[in-house]
Amino acid sequence: MIVKRMEIVMSKYFGTDGFRGEAGKVLTADHAYKIGRYLGWYYGKEHKGRIVIGKDTRRSSYMFEYALVAGITASGSDVYLLHVTTTPSVAYVVRTEEFDCGIMVSASHNPYNDNGIKVMDGNGHKIAAEIEDAMEAYIDGEVPELPFATGENIGTATDYAIGRNRYIGYLISLATRSYKNMKVGLDCSNGSTFNIAKSVFDALGAKTYVIGNEPNGLNINRDCGSTHIANLQKLVVEKGLDVGFAFDGDADRCIAVDETGMEIHGDFILYVCGKYLKENGRLDGNTVVATIMSNMGLFKALDKAGIDYEKTTVGDKYVNEAMVANGYVLGGEQSGHIIFSKHATTGDGILTAIMLMEVILEKKQSLHTLAQGMKMYPQCLKNVRVADKKAVTENAKVQQKKKEIEEKLGEDGRILLRESGTEPVIRVMVEAATDALCEQYVDEMVEVIEKNI
Repeated sequence: MIVKRMEIVMSKYFGTDGFRGEAGKVLTADHAYKIGRYLGWYYGKEHKGRIVIGKDTRRSSYMFEYALVAGITASGSDVYLLHVTTTPSVAYVVRTEEFDCGIMVSASHNPYNDNGIKVMDGNGHKIAAEIEDAMEAYIDGEVPELPFATGENIGTATDYAIGRNRYIGYLISLATRSYKNMKVGLDCSNGSTFNIAKSVFDALGAKTYVIGNEPNGLNINRDCGSTHIANLQKLVVEKGLDVGFAFDGDADRCIAVDETGMEIHGDFILYVCGKYLKENGRLDGNTVVATIMSNMGLFKALDKAGIDYEKTTVGDKYVNEAMVANGYVLGGEQSGHIIFSKHATTGDGILTAIMLMEVILEKKQSLHTLAQGMKMYPQCLKNVRVADKKAVTENAKVQQKKKEIEEKLGEDGRILLRESGTEPVIRVMVEAATDALCEQYVDEMVEVIEKNI
């Protein structure tokens, strides 16, 4: 076992998953325009920059897309528009079609009134921190104004829906067997997969049952998708389906539901796929990368299977960094961000579903059976909204209380305090032998935090 801790230096605008906040308030069209201006200039310094943009189904995504286009073309780079598509499809198109940069307009699993701008480099990885810092300086007017392109040097905007279609073809090509006679439920979260997921599973021969595929700009992630799986669980049980998959707004997450209606979250997926890859000699480094928030049950199950693991700070950005640095092929988070680095550079919900289908079909076992080797420790997580996250985590009384709880839990549990990378909250998580103990210690910790903020 390796435990990898990373010091996170939070930027002013860009967190662990891009620039995210309430549309029109925290994140504005002006911000998007300036991001476009900077990226268009940066990637156009030595040649005509080529930048590809995708967006999710939020009403504000159109506003940000057009603002980005205006900024990029004003700086002299060309823009290629994938329109409504998934975050992983942008990453795929960037790395396979020689683009300089990719941008996804999405706030992932957040409600519709939020939005975000994720920027990827030419390899499909999240952009370097120094470029984010430079963009922030430009947004805040701390550097001289960038030159405007003129005449024939002004950039162009081109419809590039063909890129999304190539991505769909790529996903289909990864399946090892036909899905004939498999009944599959899909919850598209009224988001990016509404026009992609069904076409993939239909092409592979599955009998598909789809919900959450009627986006109206306001209902993305609303009581559906990977963060609200009750409807998918009901669908799977009532229709007698073999398996169900729920995605989030931009489809970089997948949460599965087995044939009994049981939730198969990211920790279970890491276990099932990690064990399968090891059995087939495909688990490079014999290591699965998870985060400090993964359940203790995952680590105990991996130990039993003879699989090593590395723990990182929360955020698929950090999971990916650890995988790239060490050549690992599987990593992810309990939330359903799962990275299969042989096939993608980011979490990909539909790809994750295809990989799980491979295990089910090749092993000739149900998902419920495959997941039985891992037992979850009871867990309780509560978010505390705060003005200053760092001040809370460094508070002496908070740290003292955390130490007291750790001593009481011993080897039979743990407590974690984590600053959210995308919201003004402290996440308090406790794992223990019973639900009652989890609740007790979380409430005790929350009380101390609220008294000292």
